[in-house]
Parts: sequence; C-alpha cells; structure tokens
Amino acid sequence: MRLAGRCLLMKALEVAKHKPVAAMQSSHVGGMLFGFDISSMSAIIGTDQYNDYFDNPSGLRQGAIDSSLAAGSVVGSAIAGYVSDKIGRRDSIAFACIWWLVGTAVQTANNGFGSLIAGRVLNGVCVGITSSQIHVYLAEIAKKEKRGQPIVSQQLAIVGLPFLPRSPRWLAKVDRTEEAIATLANIQADGNRDDPLVVAEWEEITMVLQAERNALPGWRKFVYNGMWKRTLAGFTVQMWQQNSGANVMTYYVVYIFMMANLTGNINLISSGIQYALFIIFTTFIFFYIDKTGRRPLLIYGALIMALCHFVVGGILSSGEYVPGGSHTVIAFSYLLIIFYALTLAPVCWVYATEVWSLETRATGMGIAAIGNWLFNFALGLYIPLGFQNITWKMFIVFGAMCVLAAIHFFFTYPETCGKTLEEIEEMFAPGGPKPWHTKPGGSKVDAHIDAVRAHSKHINYDTMEAKAGAEVNEKVG
Repeated sequence: MRLAGRCLLMKALEVAKHKPVAAMQSSHVGGMLFGFDISSMSAIIGTDQYNDYFDNPSGLRQGAIDSSLAAGSVVGSAIAGYVSDKIGRRDSIAFACIWWLVGTAVQTANNGFGSLIAGRVLNGVCVGITSSQIHVYLAEIAKKEKRGQPIVSQQLAIVGLPFLPRSPRWLAKVDRTEEAIATLANIQADGNRDDPLVVAEWEEITMVLQAERNALPGWRKFVYNGMWKRTLAGFTVQMWQQNSGANVMTYYVVYIFMMANLTGNINLISSGIQYALFIIFTTFIFFYIDKTGRRPLLIYGALIMALCHFVVGGILSSGEYVPGGSHTVIAFSYLLIIFYALTLAPVCWVYATEVWSLETRATGMGIAAIGNWLFNFALGLYIPLGFQNITWKMFIVFGAMCVLAAIHFFFTYPETCGKTLEEIEEMFAPGGPKPWHTKPGGSKVDAHIDAVRAHSKHINYDTMEAKAGAEVNEKVG
C-alpha cells in the first residue's frame, strides 16, 4: 500500500511539472459527460425501441426526460462553490463523479419513466459540479496568455483525475503557502521558484488574497463595489449560450431534420456529421482563442448564428415549396454548429470563468453554471412542445435571441483576453473603461516580470507576502 501511494504521489508531482495544457487533459470530465448525454439522447429519441419502451413520449413528457439532467445540474451548480472551497477544486471534481456512477446505475436498472428521470437527475448533479469547477481549476493553473486553451479543450474531455496537481490559488487561500509556491513553480516554470513569471504571479495572488480577506461576508460580496456587474456578466453569458439555440439544434437534430422531410439513415448520418463538425472546429479554435479576444468571438458569433436561425426558420416555413429546401436546412444547421463551436460554445465558459475574483470564483462559477443549466432545463422542457405548436417559428425566436445577445455583449462585456484574473477586477470596478474601448492583452504582469529580472535572482516569498499585506492594509485604512 505504501509503495502504491508513493507511486501515485510521484505521478502527481510529475504531472504537475508539465504545462497547464498537459494537466488539463486529466480534468475534462464535465464536458465529456455532458457531450455523451447530448450525443446519445439526440440519436435515441428518434428510434423505434425508445418510443416503444416509453410509450411514444412527446410534448412535456419528452421534455421532462430531456430536461431532467439539466434539473440535476442546477442542484449540482448550487452546491459546487461550497464543496470546492471546502475540499479543493480537484477533489470536488472527484466527488462529482460519484454522483454520475450512482445515476448511471439507476438508469441501467431502469424499469420505466420514473427511474429514467431519477437517474438523469443524479447524473445532472455531477455535471453541474464539474461544469463549473473544472473551469475554475483550469483558469487558476493556466498562464494568462494561454488561459482560453485549457478551458476550450474541456469540450474534448479526457480523463485522469487522480494525477492532477491542486490549484495554487486555492492552496494559497487555505494557507498552504509552501505547497502553493511549489505547485505554481512546477506548472509555470518546470519547478524554478525564482522564475520571473512565478514571482509575478505569486505577487498578484498574495495581493488579491489580502484584499479579499477584507471583503464583505456572505452574498454581499457578489454585489458590492461593482461586483454586481461581474455577477451579472457571469450569469448572463451562460444564459445567452443556452438561448442561442445551438444546444437545441444538437439535442433535437433528429426532429429538425424530420421537419425538413428527412427520414431513415440519411437523418442519422446527417446528425452524426454535425457532431463531427463540432469536434473538428472546437479543436481548431483551441489554437486561436487567445489570439482573437473574447468580445469579437462573442459578438460576431452571435450575429452569424442569428442569420443561420433565420434561414432555417424561413426554409421550414415554406416547406416543400422551396427547391432543395431540406439540403439548405442541413447546410445552415451545420454552419450554425460550426460557428457555435468557434465562438459561443467555448468562449462563454472562458468568459464566465474570468470575471470572478478569487474569493468569489468557486461560488461564482456555480452561479454562472446555474444560469446555464436553468435555461437548459427550461428549453429542454418546453422545446418539444414548441416544435409541436409553433414549429419553424422557434428558429425565428432563437435568431432574435442571438441578436439581443450580440447587443448585450457589445455594451456590457469588457475584453478579458490576455489579462490576469486580478486585472479583470479593475475593469469591472466603478470608473473602469467602457467595454467597447477595451482590447486584448496589455497585462501589467509583463512589467512585473521585467522588474523581477532587473533586480534579484532569488526571491524571499515571506517578505513578498508581508509587503503585499502592508500595501493592502494601507489602501483599506
């Protein structure tokens, strides 16, 4: 047992020495589980076996089945912040996976409508925790100029949780200073504690920790001193991701293609291509998300998706009177998913992660995830009914939602790309720059790195922490 434990510890330390992009490969449970649920359910709901066993569910009954996972995810998101702050980012993800195992067992032993929903709700608790806390973990270990990449790759989802290092920011928060510095050095500089980047990052972390320990208690810290803007941004960016209608396009792709008079194998093949496109273009944006900025991807992505919705709705409204209409529906469904994979799908999660302060990040991401899963639940519950009653008009509604989202992004969301998590706090503070005047990059931490290089090769971390505390107390006083 001792030998096995020692081997696990050595493996964990070995992983911690790699770049954050290597560590991220072990943490993407949430994206894998949610993606598995969407891809499997969207294919199953159109099969004869499913409809025969569950007595041809439709309308609200089908909506209840589809939305039950999202209902559990709301619960998981609500408890995620508390669990994460108590046991750490990494262990909260492991805790969530237990819920998935239990829910899967319930569904495997399924004997009817009730047990199917119960199992999906339990699975949802897992997805609610992982979908919020994985992004917190990745944001806290990643370099500022590469923070988007590991969060984007959560869409691709690979598992290896026990070998992850803990978040250095969380370790600092719970006063495990030596472990925090060692982990930060391993992740950012191959173990070199005196590397300028490590020193600059640690200085940022200690300054913010000292300031936030003087923050208001309870829920008031989510609304004071401009924090309400960040809370609203974190919640609404997830709301708009759901209201963009892209998940509806993937979840109910079988229904949509049936509305376009596609049936049989061509229906399933066309929907399979849709998922392949999502994977391909999510992989593509992995390499460019930190070079383009968050605002352009959000704004232009929403507008292009609106155009796709309007075209699909217009074609379906004309029915068989449009020559080649079914092929046009397929083409613009694919185009919508491509731009969703390039823009809102990854960027909404990245942005929701970046807007929080350290003290509010774990619970704040829970709030953001609640926004995602609450609207996911509502859409999942009522979309089947909407397809029955207003059919093609649903796409006009989603197109209008995308236009509203683009307007909201432009006027209220400052650029966060290339900024440290601490600098973003200044952008949301009273007197901060107008969102449309903000640009990617320009981080002050680069100047800190140059200053460290110009002075000393060896750093006294105790002195640095004491200095940070004195500066914060002077500001507060």
